[in-house]
Amino acid sequence: MLPPQPSPVSFEHLPDGLGIGVTAPRLTWTLSPGAGRQEAYELRLDRSGDVYRTGRVNSADQILVAWPGEPLTSRERVTVRVRVWTPDADEPSAWSEPSVAEAGLLTPADWQAVPVGAGWDEDPEAERRPALVRKGFRLDRSVARARLYVTAHGLYEVEINGRRVGDEILAPGWTVYPHRLRYRTHDVTGHLTTGANTIGAWLGDGWYRGKYGFDGGTRNIYGTDQCLIAQLEVTYDDGTATVVATDGSWTAAPGPILTSGLYEGETFDARLDDPHWATPQASGAGWTPVRTGIRDPATLVAPLGPPVRCTQEITPVTVTRTGDGRHLLDFGQNLVGRLRVTVDGPAGAEITIRHAEVLQDGELATGPLREAYATDCLILSGGGPFTWEPRFTLHGFRYAEVTGWPGELTPEAVTARVYHTDMRRTGWFECSDPMVNRLHENVVWSMRGNFVDIPTDCPQRDERLGWTGDIQVFTPTASYLYDCVGLLDSWLTDVGLEQLPDGTVPWYVPVIPGEPMWTPIHPGAAWGDVATLTPWTLYQRFGDLGLLRRHYPMARAWVDLVERLAGPSRLWDTGFQLGDWLDPAAPPDDPAAGRTDRYLVATAYFAYSARHLALIAAELANNADATRYAALADEVADAFRRRYVLSSGRMTSDSATAYALALAFGLLTPQQRQAAGDRLAQLITEDDARIATGFVGTPLICDALTDTGHLDVAYRLLLQTECPSWLYPVTMGATTVWERWDSMRPDGTLNPGGMTSFNHYALGAVADWLHRVVGGITATAPGYRSIAFRPRPGGGITWARTRHDTPYGTASLSWELRATGLTARITVPEGCTATAELPGCAPVDLGPGEHLLDTAELATEAA
Repeated sequence: MLPPQPSPVSFEHLPDGLGIGVTAPRLTWTLSPGAGRQEAYELRLDRSGDVYRTGRVNSADQILVAWPGEPLTSRERVTVRVRVWTPDADEPSAWSEPSVAEAGLLTPADWQAVPVGAGWDEDPEAERRPALVRKGFRLDRSVARARLYVTAHGLYEVEINGRRVGDEILAPGWTVYPHRLRYRTHDVTGHLTTGANTIGAWLGDGWYRGKYGFDGGTRNIYGTDQCLIAQLEVTYDDGTATVVATDGSWTAAPGPILTSGLYEGETFDARLDDPHWATPQASGAGWTPVRTGIRDPATLVAPLGPPVRCTQEITPVTVTRTGDGRHLLDFGQNLVGRLRVTVDGPAGAEITIRHAEVLQDGELATGPLREAYATDCLILSGGGPFTWEPRFTLHGFRYAEVTGWPGELTPEAVTARVYHTDMRRTGWFECSDPMVNRLHENVVWSMRGNFVDIPTDCPQRDERLGWTGDIQVFTPTASYLYDCVGLLDSWLTDVGLEQLPDGTVPWYVPVIPGEPMWTPIHPGAAWGDVATLTPWTLYQRFGDLGLLRRHYPMARAWVDLVERLAGPSRLWDTGFQLGDWLDPAAPPDDPAAGRTDRYLVATAYFAYSARHLALIAAELANNADATRYAALADEVADAFRRRYVLSSGRMTSDSATAYALALAFGLLTPQQRQAAGDRLAQLITEDDARIATGFVGTPLICDALTDTGHLDVAYRLLLQTECPSWLYPVTMGATTVWERWDSMRPDGTLNPGGMTSFNHYALGAVADWLHRVVGGITATAPGYRSIAFRPRPGGGITWARTRHDTPYGTASLSWELRATGLTARITVPEGCTATAELPGCAPVDLGPGEHLLDTAELATEAA
């Protein structure tokens, strides 16, 4: 009997193996349900007919296994298969289906391409018309293989012979461009033909030189040039090769996009559109030589995760015509994307599309967008029905207003296309309470809208920045819902690059220099602690020790900085802090003025980061650092208790966030813990279970209550519908998580603060508690190698279903309350161990497979 065939091998955290940027990619595979425990494996690498086999390796490892053969060289293709042995089988499994790892351009010497862009002069401070660039070339033999390695200063979309290359948008994404500019590898074999060919690219400003940031934004953050960097490598069927790279032989012309900006929107003149511009049949009129630029090829890097793509299409649920001829579209969901329209009308007719998240008095509420105008415009050519979608902009919206539409607009003519980084969905939750389900769905949508190449705070207004504190509190939720480790690993690399020499972590990454409030950069608790806490969470969820190792210097530099700032007192009680940002008691114009002492927050985070740095050092076998930082964490916790815990057991800030921090971060003695938990429950009960926490306290409060015996109060807090609460926005029709607890007031008016978003994931961090406590799935070893199934029913919720695709396979728990007790259906992935801890029952050890447990039966067996 043979074990079932394992899954195909995957490489690093990538969706496929094309264009890998490391010479020794790590390998992962999963076992089929029922396969049994892996006791050994064998890997087979086929390199152009030269086969290397590891032989039997006695190991249960199957996640991020070290590359076994010679390192990859640039452009090299290797086919990889795995087979496994299990204890109950006489022979190894069949080999897995083949997976191909193909290296990208791994050394600077591989690059011939130089940046090319428009040769005409532009005003660098004005809105500039995007350019097209192209080159014609001939291929005189049949093509066996062709690869396009491509990136840009700005944004690009490539066409070859009139056919789009790839399906990603906003490429190459946003990194700290001077140090890291991502390129992507495309298989374009099918795009080419023998004879005449043409390659061309649309260019856009994007983050590189477009207007971006607060108060109208900053232009030319990284440069004034808008350039393509592309290298097309063609291998003929006789083994010879040719290269078509961007150089001075390319030409440029203004395109039909008149203006384009990530905030502003896009204007497209269809009268200027030539659908054949990137084909050999195109006219040469108006095309002029490009201007070449300089780019250090050592800064060109391959992606660590998937690109931004369209992941869903939504048609409007209602189309309402106003008295003055406009059309108001409601898509029923606050989303991030743009509209695709099909329209026919006279030449010169203009279709204008404005976007907003909410309505006020029946009109688009554009005030919260500030200076992000989110307006797209199509000028018709009069040549018949025309389908159009903007290229280089993105909007956060539920509603759109269309002006100038010829005739009646029907829902079939307009589609909202949803865009975000195309991460694999890995986590699901639902329960018997429909409002809690809507809350969870809102969290998912907010993550989708804010994971657009980097983790942003909001997707709609003139900001959309990679705020470090927001993702620090949300990473546990994010890493359950989606396979986001590649995106976050890449972004953390940029956090390390932007970290100041003294260890200061910026408030947001990448940094936009010159912003008055945030420059010069100064350290802040909770935000800077992304350097320690986010790598640790990713390690716990994905089991990637290499990720911990790469980011350890950043984490250590941060903790060392705070240690110097605190000094011998071990209290971080100086400097600018945001505290418990957006505490509902804070005034609209001062979100940092909450109920909790900002320095209490800072010192608590100092202790927590030092503790986690010690844990990371221990995992990396750095015993000296583990001992040093564990002692530091003890010293800070002791200082925290002396300063912020009164002899009565209460805290100097008698607030929910103060108690939640002290409890969740393990800063209290065993004798103090219960008193703190009781006081926290009392505060919440006295306030009729309304939320009294901001960005810092909100992710922690339900755990603090649960762990001190107040599960019933945690459920009361969860299920509250009065403002402020998690469910209040649901009662107001929210389809994403709001930035403020009262972004919209009960009377339908908007919060008057200048910072009011209706799509912010930070306060949705409670979903992690839903997954672990209500749903009942908790990782108890890195990568879910061991799992605790520990549901804690309450709040009148009678059933819940939770499922997570761990690195080893699917773990799931479905529980239901019945008259006799609780029944639970549990799935443990192959390669994992688990414990079921059901209410009122002793723990039960579980192996891989399906399990049906009943608390009544377990109680009888125990008796």
